[in-house]
Order: sequence, then structure tokens, then C-alpha cells
Amino acid sequence: MGSERDSVEDKAAARKEALRALRAAQELSESKEEEEDVAGDEDGPAMKFRNYVPQDKELQDGKVAPPELPKFEDPITALPPSVEKKEDAFVNIAPKKPNWDLRRDVQKKLDELERRTQRAYKLMEEHRKEREADEDVIES
Repeated sequence: MGSERDSVEDKAAARKEALRALRAAQELSESKEEEEDVAGDEDGPAMKFRNYVPQDKELQDGKVAPPELPKFEDPITALPPSVEKKEDAFVNIAPKKPNWDLRRDVQKKLDELERRTQRAYKLMEEHRKEREADEDVIES
């Protein structure tokens, strides 16, 4: 319990010291600004024209030259083209048949259709045999 209180007190003391240092730095910067204000023009802040060209000759001294932008170099065009062609593994992946997924989805319906077709074929054969049998009976 005592070590926790000591650590909290240490942190509080460090925080107070940091605040004192910040106040001292702020006072120094304020005093420097006051000195600069006294040394500067009494009329007010100096006017700077970045996007406007004043017509008055007195104000043309406040014109600021436009900033020079660094030249942009495209990192992609700076690189030489790669000589080696790397083969993409996903390009060569292809199904056995182009419609395999459709067949998989419809396979149950196809099986049922095949069974019905076979049943219908057997019924047609039975009807044909019955007709032949009836014709044989009628002829005899």
C-alpha cells in the first residue's frame, strides 16, 4: 500500500514539475512576442499578398512569391519493367467441364427425369406387346 502511495506522489510531483516548465516556456515566448511587437511597425501586422497583386506601389512590397513545388517523380515509371514473368496460379485453374456447377445443382432433377423416362419406355413396350398379342388373337 505504501509503494502505491509513493508512486502516486512521485507521478503527481513529476506532473507539477512539467506544468511549471510549461508555464516558464509560455512566459518566455510571450515576452519574446512582446519584444517583436515593439520592434515591428506600429501600424499593425505586415500585409502579405499570396494570390493578389496590389496596384498600390507601397503594398507591392508585401507580395509573396508563389512557393516552388517539388518535382513529382512517379515511382512506378521510375522502376524498370520486370523481365521475369511470374505465372499466376489462379489463371490456370479451370473446371473439368465449364458447366460442372450447373450439372451438380440439377443432378437430382436429371436423375428423376431419367427414371421417369425409363418407366415410360417400359410402359410403351408393354402396350406394344399387348397390341401385338391382341392382333395375334384377333387374326387367329
